[in-house]
This record gives sequence, structure tokens and C-alpha cells, in this order.
Amino acid sequence: MDNKKLANLLFPDIIKTPEDYEKQYPKRNLPDGAKVTRFAPSPTGFLHIGGLFAAFVSERAARSTGGVFYLRIEDTDKKREVENGVRGIVEGLQNFGIKIDEGMLSETDSVGEYGPYTQSMRKEIYQTYCKSLVEHGFAYPCFCTAEELENIRAEQEKNKQNPGYYGKYARCRDLSFEEIEEKIRSGAPYVVRLKSPGSEEKRIKFDDSIKGEIEMPENVQDIVLLKTDGIPTYHFAHAIDDHLMGTTDVIRGDEWISSAPIHLQLFNILGFKTPHYAHISPIMKEDVETGGKRKLSKRKDPEAAVTFYHENGYPKEAVLEYLLTIANSNYEEWRAANPDADRSKFEFKLSNMSKAGALFDLMKLTDISKNYICRMDKDTVYSETLAWAEKYKPEFASLLKENRDYAIKIFGIERGNEKPRKDIAKWEDTVEYTRYFFTRPEKYEFADNLSNADMIEILNTYKTVYSADETAEEWFPKVREMSVNLGYAKAPKVYKKDPESYKGHVGDVATVIRVAVTGRRNTPDLYEIMQTLGYDEAIDRIDAAIDFLNA
Repeated sequence: MDNKKLANLLFPDIIKTPEDYEKQYPKRNLPDGAKVTRFAPSPTGFLHIGGLFAAFVSERAARSTGGVFYLRIEDTDKKREVENGVRGIVEGLQNFGIKIDEGMLSETDSVGEYGPYTQSMRKEIYQTYCKSLVEHGFAYPCFCTAEELENIRAEQEKNKQNPGYYGKYARCRDLSFEEIEEKIRSGAPYVVRLKSPGSEEKRIKFDDSIKGEIEMPENVQDIVLLKTDGIPTYHFAHAIDDHLMGTTDVIRGDEWISSAPIHLQLFNILGFKTPHYAHISPIMKEDVETGGKRKLSKRKDPEAAVTFYHENGYPKEAVLEYLLTIANSNYEEWRAANPDADRSKFEFKLSNMSKAGALFDLMKLTDISKNYICRMDKDTVYSETLAWAEKYKPEFASLLKENRDYAIKIFGIERGNEKPRKDIAKWEDTVEYTRYFFTRPEKYEFADNLSNADMIEILNTYKTVYSADETAEEWFPKVREMSVNLGYAKAPKVYKKDPESYKGHVGDVATVIRVAVTGRRNTPDLYEIMQTLGYDEAIDRIDAAIDFLNA
């Protein structure tokens, strides 16, 4: 068959050649070893934590080598696309501080010289390369209907053969030009398929940057390159885009390993340099029901969506810090040795990633977040809390703005110490953390080891010794002296030696005062709380607690 004649029949409007696009998208001028990576999601739903992880790994791989990280939107499947899907992806990355060098900035805007960065706008490019494949005998039109394909599949199942369109089952492979021309003129719909040169006896090997050497059967399938509407399949589009955009390393989920033979074959047939592949294992979760592990599920697990972290108020830096711990196992050791260093100083390596799926641990993220927030100054805690509250807790935001100086003072309690408290793991925690500062206790967590009469005596006595002017150094000795005078041991260890001689110990006395003022047994430093509340408010709360105990 005259393949050039067939190519012109299939693509009469395509006048450009692959060489035209090779000139339009020249090779990048980057230093040796620089990686060009991409995040290439489909705008089909919310950004998944696994997607964020892949984007973060890709960004780190590029950034650590002085390369380029770009965002490409693969929107060839219009049926699954959701409204504002691109914006959700862009905002998801921005909200976590993952910066792109090139790519989509919104539904319509982009930055970079290798665009368009949306596949639906690159149709002519794909058709140009497909026309070239037809000219060189590597592609052909297929007119098989859905019913015919189903019959092929049924026959293969009956014969216990691998399913697919290949070999003798590729019924349109050897149609004559005349047959093709007649079908096209009659308006018969068709796809364009790859004429695979693969053999079932051959195997391929490639070196995966994470999983090491992988060996698989060679691709023999005549996969679809262009669908009936002229839009490319993912397989075909990504190969052309990765080549023209200069992608050196394709970092993606390991569910794509099975497609690697197809992709390697396409790069070879198209005459492109093959990128390095790095297949990331999925983020896993312990399954309470089975006791085993399973993938994080969009349907079952709220933490699968990145919006979960925004809504709960996990600082983006804490989330990224956690993702690095599951990306490179040596990161925690590095962080321990460099507690104040910027994480960008860490030498990230794809080869240090786990071959098995990393286990997602929300408790570990919470601990990392606590450690991150406890090192912030009070003004930063206030501004970050306010920013979160304005979006998710507007009434709380109003309260913070109306009482700005007071709120900052609250967040300053036990902050800046050598061992700061870690009460706040996420900004949502600040609602409960600050509640008793803005609202007097409605209930009290008094312990039952002292009688109401004993507690009333403690509070009435404390009112006589408490001074607004006393220092932190003076406060506790006065409480201890008062405790001893009331018949309590001056220290818990003294009480333990001879419990029959005392009503309790100084800790019990301090707890009664704490509960009277805050309603809670466990709080930050009581002296600082009372200084923040102010003398009159503290005394009023003690009086209210006395009334409660007398009732």
C-alpha cells in the first residue's frame, strides 16, 4: 500500500510535519544531570493525597537537580472532566506551596515556552505525528464496531488467549487502500491504531529509578492512538508531550507499570529518546476490618482528599515535612541532625524511595504538625489561625479580630520556651484551645479526691493570697505555702511517703484553682493563664466556682 497516500486520505488537513514541531520545541538548555519532571493529572475530581505526593516528589526531583517542574493537564477524557477541575488542581498545589516553573496557572492561563500545557489544545500536534506513523507503516485505521470487538474478546476467552487487538485478531490491519477509502467515503467511523512490531516471544527490560530493573513481555497490542473524534489516547498523547516538553523523568503511580511496554515501544517507533521512569507505590492505610493494608480510598477515607488538610488546618509545611518522611526514609535522620534547616537543603533521591507502598500515619503527621506549630511565635500562630478561621470558622475569625491583642497574648502562653507545649496540632484545635479564655466555664472537671468543703476552703484562701503583681517566680511558692497551711503536703513525693498525714498535696491544690479558673484539669501554665485573663476576671471565675461547689 502507498502509505503516504493513506496518510493524506486520513489527515487531509494536516500540513505540518514532525520536524516543524521539533523546531518549535527545541531541546532545553539545562546543566548536566538536571531533571525535567511533570505533574500531569486529569481534571476529573478533587486532588488526592496520592496525587499531591507524586507532584511533591516530582517537584523535589527537579528542584534538587536544578531542573524544571511543570504542570500539564491531560484532559482528553472529556466525559469524566468536572467543572473547574483545573482550578482545583492548581489551587491544591499552590495551597501546599508546590511551585511550578511552567504549565497551567488557571483554567485558561499558563506560563512557559513549551505549551499549550493542556492536551485538548494540542490536537493538531498529535495528528501530525500520527500522520507520520501512517506514512511509515506504523499505524492504520480500524473500523471495527463495539460489537465486533466484543466478539473478538469472547473468542479469545473461549480459546484462553490474551485479550486484545493483535495478530490474527487485528482484522483491519491488512485492509487494502481501496477498502479503507470506500469505508471512509461511506462515513464509517474509525480509530487509528498502532501497527505494533512487537513479538509475543520477546521481552523488554528497563531500569526503574525506584524499583530497579523491570522485565516484561514486549507489547504486541495494536493500541488505539486516535479515537473516532481525532482525540488521542493517553498512551499516544503523553509520549509526544513528554518528548516535546523535554521530560527527562516520568514519575507516576505504579499502576502504570503494566503500560510501560506500550510506552517504551511508542517512544522507540516515534524516534524519541526514552525518559527515565520512576513508579511510585501507592500510599497505604491500615485496614481496621481486616488487619491488613489497603490503598487510601477516595470513598472511605476523608484524609485521601487534600481539602481534608485545609479544612482541619494542618499547616502546609507540616504536611510537606511528613510527605518527605515517607518519600525518603533517611529524611528523619537528616531532620534530627538539622532541626532548623530548610527542607530544600535535604538531598532528595528517587533511589531512596520505598519499593513498597508507604503507610499513611495520621498520628505521625499530627506529631510533626505539633512540633512545627510549637516553634512558631505568637504573632504567626495568630495570623495563621485567623487565615484558616476566615475560610472555615468565620464566627471564630470575628472573635479573633475583635480581640486581636488578647488572642495574641493567649497564643503566647508557654511559647518561646526551651520546651514549648504542643497543645495545637492543627488550626482547628485553636477553637477549643482558646474557648475558656473567651467563655467562662459552664462545667468543671473537679477531681473526686477532695470534698466540696475542702475545695471551697482552698479557693477562699487562695483569694486572700493571690496578687495581680506577683511574678511567675513568686506565684508557686505562695501556693505551696498556702497548701501546707491548709494541711496538704508540699510535694507529691512527700504525700506518697505518708498519705495518712495529709489531705492531699500541693498539686491537688493547684488543680482545684486551675479547674475553677478554666473548667479543665489539663491546661498550659496556670500563672500565665491568670495573667492573661487579668486579676478581676480570675477572681470572678473563682467566685463562680465557689458558688457551683456550694450549690
